[in-house]
Amino acid sequence: MDFREATLGDLSKIVQMLADDELGKIRERYETPLPDSYVKAFEAIDSDPNNELIVACLGEEIVGVLQITFTPYITHQGGWRATVEGVRTVSSERGKGLGSKLILRAVERAKARNCHLIQLTTDKKREDALRFYERLGFVATHEGMKMKL
Repeated sequence: MDFREATLGDLSKIVQMLADDELGKIRERYETPLPDSYVKAFEAIDSDPNNELIVACLGEEIVGVLQITFTPYITHQGGWRATVEGVRTVSSERGKGLGSKLILRAVERAKARNCHLIQLTTDKKREDALRFYERLGFVATHEGMKMKL
């Protein structure tokens, strides 16, 4: 498996993966052509040195994706954190260790950027995802709060 930063040409496959589960079906709009909002978001991520959209490839086929954002904080003595979002694998590859390799890649990137912490959120409805992240060493240390705007 190879990892690389996503290109605009990968965007359709990325959105397809994001839409391929029960919650994604509700949140995402995988259609041709893709809504322009996805292109604008990709361009913003791609132009920001503190954001990476990483794809996992088996040969030429994209089989996984995640976004990692690096953020400086005043807390923790001005330390940096890495936040992982949008983790998905193609349904045909689930349960084969791909997701673990993808997350471990994010951990490597966070260490390379001298982050003191890597964090992520997952929907409480995703019980399998919660167990998956716990197996990889993530600990539910905080109660997260969100407000839709």
